[in-house]
Amino acid sequence: MYKKLILAAAVLALCVVVLGAYVRLSDAGLGCPDWPGCYGHITVPHSSVAETAFPDKPLETHKAWKEMAHRYFAGTLGLLILAIFVSAWRNRHVASPVLPSALLILVIFQAALGMWTVTLLLKPVIVSLHLIGGMATLGLLTWLSSRRLATVFHPTIRPWALLALLVLACQIILGGWTSTNYAALACPDFPVCQGMMLPPTDFANAFHLVRELGVNADGSQLSLASLTAIHLMHRLGALITFLYLGWFGSKLLKISGLVIWGRVLLGALLVQIALGISNVVFSLPLAVAVGHNAGAAILLVTLVVINSKLIRKDGFA
Repeated sequence: MYKKLILAAAVLALCVVVLGAYVRLSDAGLGCPDWPGCYGHITVPHSSVAETAFPDKPLETHKAWKEMAHRYFAGTLGLLILAIFVSAWRNRHVASPVLPSALLILVIFQAALGMWTVTLLLKPVIVSLHLIGGMATLGLLTWLSSRRLATVFHPTIRPWALLALLVLACQIILGGWTSTNYAALACPDFPVCQGMMLPPTDFANAFHLVRELGVNADGSQLSLASLTAIHLMHRLGALITFLYLGWFGSKLLKISGLVIWGRVLLGALLVQIALGISNVVFSLPLAVAVGHNAGAAILLVTLVVINSKLIRKDGFA
């Protein structure tokens, strides 16, 4: 039952990450102006009821239902993680409860970030942390669910696998910052940007964390140069990620027991790069943008499993 709970939670965490991307990219993050309910109710109320509760925030039913669907899925995931936590402590003589405890703390913090996302009106640093927390939750659940996979003894590749995970994590953070600042189309062309190899950029304001959405720290409007800087950093990160994971995946193809994972990694990497370029070329279609977020999650799962197979020892519970 414990293993089934972990597997179910891992699958649900992937769904929550993808659904969260869909809500954000379809501009439904503020579909409900309050938290955890919607206009003071556990479901989306009738427009007349919503107007009474929040007269200055008109109800957009389709956005509200998207937001509430995400909350229902996230809430269910939280309950599953709570069940994993309880089960781990009851059976701590079989498996360490440390990771389940960390997961429970993380999901509580995630709930707080979800609340702040609404109450602080999509503040970029909060939304980015919420995305990172979702990916971290997925990664930890994947680690727990892959602990009993067969181990591959190959100590020389271990540090490279860990570095691959670190490189991907950095790129996910850059991608989150690009998305939450709505900088995905700051460069509407590819491989150049705004028709130039090096367009005007403003890095000083681009990565200033303590500010509201769309403005600088001093309250002035965030410039195109700042958005361009964010976008170009994500592109540079994508190039580094592509080159390193491509090299690492090709190394895995030569290691018995990891060949299939090398193929999965390389396949997911190629699809992810194609989706990223398509986002620019086709002006960020919703399905492609959501797929790009899902691709990042799949790459994360793949690298976590690879690291688990390399680091874990036989018989480790």
